[in-house]
Amino acid sequence: MAHSHSHQHSSGDTNAKRLLWAFAITALFMVAEVIGGLLSGSLALLADAGHMLTDAAALLVALIAVQIARRPPDGRRTFGWLRLTTLAAFVNAIALVVITFLIVWEAIQRFNHPQPIAGWAMLSIAIAGLLANIASFWILHRGSAEKNLNVRAAALHVLGDLLGSVGAIIAALVILWTGWTPIDPILSVLVSCLVLRSAWSLLKESVNELLEGAPTAIDIEALKRKLVRGIPEVRNVHHVHLWLVGEKPLMTLHVQVVPPHDHDALLDRIHHFLADEYQIAHATVQMEYQPCSGLNCEINEHDRADHAHHHH
Repeated sequence: MAHSHSHQHSSGDTNAKRLLWAFAITALFMVAEVIGGLLSGSLALLADAGHMLTDAAALLVALIAVQIARRPPDGRRTFGWLRLTTLAAFVNAIALVVITFLIVWEAIQRFNHPQPIAGWAMLSIAIAGLLANIASFWILHRGSAEKNLNVRAAALHVLGDLLGSVGAIIAALVILWTGWTPIDPILSVLVSCLVLRSAWSLLKESVNELLEGAPTAIDIEALKRKLVRGIPEVRNVHHVHLWLVGEKPLMTLHVQVVPPHDHDALLDRIHHFLADEYQIAHATVQMEYQPCSGLNCEINEHDRADHAHHHH
């Protein structure tokens, strides 16, 4: 996070490059793991490959999203295409959930009818997969300083994958040493649980953004109180809307104020307050001199009393 945001345009390029490399590595090893899983008869390898498939999809989606997010806004899409990245994360999370269920289902079948497994083939491919994951995680992790939901999602995936490969390696070692094959479906289920966990948080985040939810970090009631306390001319804050577009917080609010000497200066102070306290750079403020009449306008009496206290 050390670098400044002046070279914003280049961060998209480096993100795209990192994503492309990680995608190439992941897609290649996914194919290797599918072949390996089929040849050795290992479900843990197939689970890991299924995981890598969603990974590759995640990376591809992130790549497309990074490219599209660069398109400038136009008359029809005034926010540009920033939401597409959120939609991508959402689709991705659902795909992960589906794959998890498929693997758990297959694991249950395997418990009832154990399959023979070629331990050495399984071990060598699992180790290769682990190295591939380490490589792509390293590439992506360097890129996740800019808090891009998609690069973060992709890095999360690859991390889950890493654990998946470790699981496959452990299963292979157990099979080589003891010949106990049920370890394979057991570990494939564990890998699936890891996948499900990352899918769930991704799903929550993307759904919140798609439903125009406020960023979870910001408490709107507290924001209203702080604004009334922090700027003496502000009497009341109402009709507050706060939402996210491509991770940028946007806000609209009505403020009832004591008629100021300098309208623009007061507006400027409100904008500065939102930017400094809450990092909200894009706010639309409607200033009103009359008390708000309507259902959601009750002025908080003790806040006013507090004010009288502080400022006189």
